[in-house]
Amino acid sequence: MNLIKSLLASAAVLLAIPQAAQAEILVGFVTGLSGPVSSIGIPNAKGIAAGQAYLGEIGGEKVRVIQLDDGSDPTASARNARKLVEQEKVDVLMGTSGAPQTLAMATAAIEMKIPMIAVSPIAPVPSGDGGPWVVQTPQPTPLLVQGIVDNMKAKGLKTVAFIGFSDAFGDLMYNALEQSAKTVDIKIIANERFARSDSSVTAQVLRVVAAHPDAIMLGGTGTPGALPVIALSERGYKGPLYGNHGMISADFLRLAGKAANGIICPTGPVTAAEQLPASNPIQKVALDFRAAFEKANGEAPTDSFSSYSFDGWLVLADAAKRAMASGAKPGSPEFRIALRRALFATKEVVGTQGVYTYTPADRHGVDDRSRIMVQIEDGKYKLLP
Repeated sequence: MNLIKSLLASAAVLLAIPQAAQAEILVGFVTGLSGPVSSIGIPNAKGIAAGQAYLGEIGGEKVRVIQLDDGSDPTASARNARKLVEQEKVDVLMGTSGAPQTLAMATAAIEMKIPMIAVSPIAPVPSGDGGPWVVQTPQPTPLLVQGIVDNMKAKGLKTVAFIGFSDAFGDLMYNALEQSAKTVDIKIIANERFARSDSSVTAQVLRVVAAHPDAIMLGGTGTPGALPVIALSERGYKGPLYGNHGMISADFLRLAGKAANGIICPTGPVTAAEQLPASNPIQKVALDFRAAFEKANGEAPTDSFSSYSFDGWLVLADAAKRAMASGAKPGSPEFRIALRRALFATKEVVGTQGVYTYTPADRHGVDDRSRIMVQIEDGKYKLLP
């Protein structure tokens, strides 16, 4: 009789194993490990690794990440999203590097009715059935650019020229500048664009300099974003230069070199975590992120992109825990719906880039606490008052 009981107990344990495996949370992560946006995509992937090192389980459940490279191609971003949902049956999507790529992925996520955490800035997307389905960790571009315009106003600048990418990210930056500048009577006198794959921006820079602006705002990121910086330096431009959070990158600094000195950038608090007051709750999380990043990747973070995906992991962990508390099981359609609802009920989740509170009307979830202003000096970022 005891033998029968023992065998039954063993069988119960064996039957429980596949059930536990089915209960794991599956995360489909797309990033650009190759192509022109890889200077963003590779750090994004390292940020996910840091998140796993920092928090490997959510609500007692294992989390498994399936990562795909989209090659910096928006078509591949959408295709990978569909593969992850339709073939791998993931519970949530995260990604990707670059605004055009992320927008394509988000569009696919909405069509498939799966929650997504975007780690690159995107323009507004439709809500979708029962939606919205997509939140993002990067600060809204207008919030960041407002910091630039406020700085320009404080210096008494009246005109500005823009040179940025000829894609969705460049549009986001320019549109935000246009929106903020007109409220303080700063005139945009040039709007020049270039492709991320261009090898020269000489013509664009010459036109910008010829306009004689009081300041120039840069709408490029990563290594391609260094091209106009170098070209402006070679032509002796000495006026104020304003960058963006996408220039908080070791690759950008390496390529731009001394030409980057003096550029003022709006960025997230993680960039100058050690310079923040100890009373700022973001400081602790930002320093914890650095430790987790080093543990996972064997090196210290030298960019801002990895922290966006790390914050996405924190947001996911908070929402998934609440979704499971509803009784929904990972791997089920009910869990996707519960997770979507939980994402848009997120309240005061402290990350490295800000404090996140999402609502159906606010997919960004951050406020002025998510923006600091820094100036680049010899490869370092000095916090400005």
